[in-house]
Amino acid sequence: MNRLAHWIDGKPWDGEATRYGDLHDPATGEVTGQVPLADAAEVDAAVAAARDAFATWSRTSLTGRTQVLFAFRELLAARRRELAAIITAEHGKVLSDALGEVNRGLEVVEFACGVPHLSKGDHSAGVSTDVDTYSLRQPLGPVAVISPFNFPAMVPLWFLPVAIATGNTVLLKPSEKDPSAAGWLAELWAEAGLPAGVLNVVHGDRRAADRLLEHPDVAAVSFVGSTPVARHVYETAARTGKRVQALGGAKNHMVVLPDADLDLAADAAVSAGFGSAGERCMAISVVVAVDPVGDDLVQRIAERTRGLRVGDGRRGADMGPLITAEHRDRVAGYLDAGEREGATVVVDGRTVAPDGAAGGFWLGPTVLDHVRPGMSVYTDEIFGPVLSVVRAGTYDEALALVNANPYGNGTAVFTTDGRAARHYQQEVQVGMVGVNVPIPVPMAYYSFGGWKASLFGDAHAYGADGIAFYTRGKVVTSRWPAPRDRGVDLGFPQNA
Repeated sequence: MNRLAHWIDGKPWDGEATRYGDLHDPATGEVTGQVPLADAAEVDAAVAAARDAFATWSRTSLTGRTQVLFAFRELLAARRRELAAIITAEHGKVLSDALGEVNRGLEVVEFACGVPHLSKGDHSAGVSTDVDTYSLRQPLGPVAVISPFNFPAMVPLWFLPVAIATGNTVLLKPSEKDPSAAGWLAELWAEAGLPAGVLNVVHGDRRAADRLLEHPDVAAVSFVGSTPVARHVYETAARTGKRVQALGGAKNHMVVLPDADLDLAADAAVSAGFGSAGERCMAISVVVAVDPVGDDLVQRIAERTRGLRVGDGRRGADMGPLITAEHRDRVAGYLDAGEREGATVVVDGRTVAPDGAAGGFWLGPTVLDHVRPGMSVYTDEIFGPVLSVVRAGTYDEALALVNANPYGNGTAVFTTDGRAARHYQQEVQVGMVGVNVPIPVPMAYYSFGGWKASLFGDAHAYGADGIAFYTRGKVVTSRWPAPRDRGVDLGFPQNA
């Protein structure tokens, strides 16, 4: 049985943990390994390594840092399928989804390779007589990244390349449900030439996370997860003076207007609702069908959903299992509740016949129609393959529905009317908007993040926000008077 180890100060930790958690293959239900669950001592050892490494890494030249970034980029690009296979085996998502995750993370690595340009300051000469003013951006110190189970490679890669490129050292605590990708990435960074201690991986549960949030030597925290935990991370870390970006949950709505291309909309709803078994914060979980297209749209969505093949992600299935048996049962419970509360079950994932082992954590894609605000399937972030359809009479009613939701992560509008799309993108109270694009995840040179209960803090992930988050500004005002007291005359004019 595989037993993972923490990665501290450039090598696997050789101590013995007092607690371990089981790792599972979600497609079979079998226990495949164990992960150590860190206590305060292991976290403190990792923070000490990061603190010591910061003294050297923060002074490493931009050229030296970017050489490591470029080397890591080449290694990751060459071995991306190896990482995708690790993700599928431990998370359960199909290989194509896992490879897509790695590719999106790779885009952030490529963005961070441009750090010499991205972290430049400004300079104003002659703001007064013989006075210049200029700005610097400097790293923070050891920073913590606490990442979720649903993207075990991509989310760490949202943060690690930017934090490392700007001169910080990093403590990564991945989800204890699928932590192997994090260890694999740490070894790849070392192979690329990253010095010991710059990246440390501490496995664990809430005990390890809380120690990172409270540790006095951790300067900043980046987090992705559910809204209740994001709020806890933000409040706990901020009380100790840390800089925090805590990305929370979502309830992403896709509005389909009467003039929309319904085939395009149906394809988008199915791919965005059921990709990665719906276990992603940018999944479409609510389709708002604006009269009179509801019946036609639901029929098209149902036809496509019934054609999806659920099974082991290594066998070419369209959708894999859920991450754990407990999570599968929780999601199935929402289907029971939705049916009791009056929703119409159009496609029932509880009856799926998967192409996989009987012990896998299976739940098929589900479509619920005539869902109403107030039902638990509408109000809660289900984080599974459940697509709810809400009917709206007008554009204004649909917009009001989206804006009334406490989450504000992502949304999409499907229409062929440019004026309607322009109004929607201006009026909707959501951080990321797609126009005929169901999952509007920004490219790496923009920034990822939502509004309202989907983000605690004001800095989004990667892009310009990422550079600003992992550095702090310093403004220098300088004057160099002539050294008259030394009797030296270099021949410069008095006011040169």
